[in-house]
Amino acid sequence: MADAFRANFEGEPGEVGAACCVYVGGRRVVDLWDGLADRQANRPWGEDTVVRVASTTKGATAICAHMLAQRGQLDLDAPVVQYWPEFGAAGKERIPVRWLLSHQAGLPIVDGPLTFEQACAWEPVIRALEAQQPLWEPGTEHLYHGVTFGHLVGEVVRRISGKSLGTFFADEVAAPLGLSAWIGLPEQEEDRVARIEYAAPFSLEQLTAGMIKATGLDADTVTAWFEAGWGPDSPAIRAGSLGGALDNMADPATAYYTTRAWRAAEFPAANGIADAASVARMYAATVSEVDGVRLLDPSTVARAAAVQTDRTRMHGLPPELNIPANRSFYMSLGFWRACPMLPMAGPGSFGHPGSGGSIGFADPDAGVGFGYVTNLWDLRPDDPRAASLAEAVRSCLG
Repeated sequence: MADAFRANFEGEPGEVGAACCVYVGGRRVVDLWDGLADRQANRPWGEDTVVRVASTTKGATAICAHMLAQRGQLDLDAPVVQYWPEFGAAGKERIPVRWLLSHQAGLPIVDGPLTFEQACAWEPVIRALEAQQPLWEPGTEHLYHGVTFGHLVGEVVRRISGKSLGTFFADEVAAPLGLSAWIGLPEQEEDRVARIEYAAPFSLEQLTAGMIKATGLDADTVTAWFEAGWGPDSPAIRAGSLGGALDNMADPATAYYTTRAWRAAEFPAANGIADAASVARMYAATVSEVDGVRLLDPSTVARAAAVQTDRTRMHGLPPELNIPANRSFYMSLGFWRACPMLPMAGPGSFGHPGSGGSIGFADPDAGVGFGYVTNLWDLRPDDPRAASLAEAVRSCLG
């Protein structure tokens, strides 16, 4: 593991600062960090450095929902309106909770318009989702709900528990396990946050080659996928803007994610801040006991990790374009499942990656909890850094 971690700093795209942690059987066996938390300030990456983990946050959000299901407070097959009555407008009254978790609800976008300030306030996003008409007949297709996932699942958690998703996570997950992880960062933790940089930009040709390598699909299929699903006004692209509230996120110089307002707000799909040790410890506690704490029991894990997107087609693809789910979007109830694109520790692994390179996952067979975070964001689909670390885990396990 140490050799693989060191090699990431020497290879492409390299690292500015990063950390990786692994638990096995509830015990921490790897805990590595190095580099710079802030290259401009020459601030070293320390044991207490934390960083934005983007969609790795979705795994934490899903764990919160499954904890409520485990307690009998949430029925995943019940209609969302049982917990959130106003959600039923615009033909959504029959959508079950499980379709929110599996990205099959047809709500990856909101029409808006929403401002950044409204998005940070939570309620305006919830009102917009209540009024939003699904893009497809719910349950018949799937598409990544890049930002709305957190608000949809988070509002169900709030309606049941009386706590915002960030507060529920803090009280029920982070506090019992002693995590340095937040969805809504307290101001007193600001000095610990690493500064994000971006790897070198890449061309469409490089992106296509990366997708071919990552998915194992042929060039014609990948090209057709891009043309059908990733146009400038496609739902996949619009999903990241949240009705216009996050339109400036692509420019590192002015992006909202560099602000205190973004870090303080709760975007339970996208703005979690954590260190690698906390991500690994959280996932370890889903498959084993960690210092007396276990978050999910085996039956809950089996239910949560059951693949869902092998039953529906990806929205926006023409009928003749067949992309197997395990080569594109292999989702269970809130988690990616191990697949050729994301092998993790083994075929039973489940977890969630984040934009830029971070990932957390668990493997129930090996009792593994894994966390990797970085402040050099590489947006290529074939980013080798977390993949090489996961490969080293598999090698260690034999």
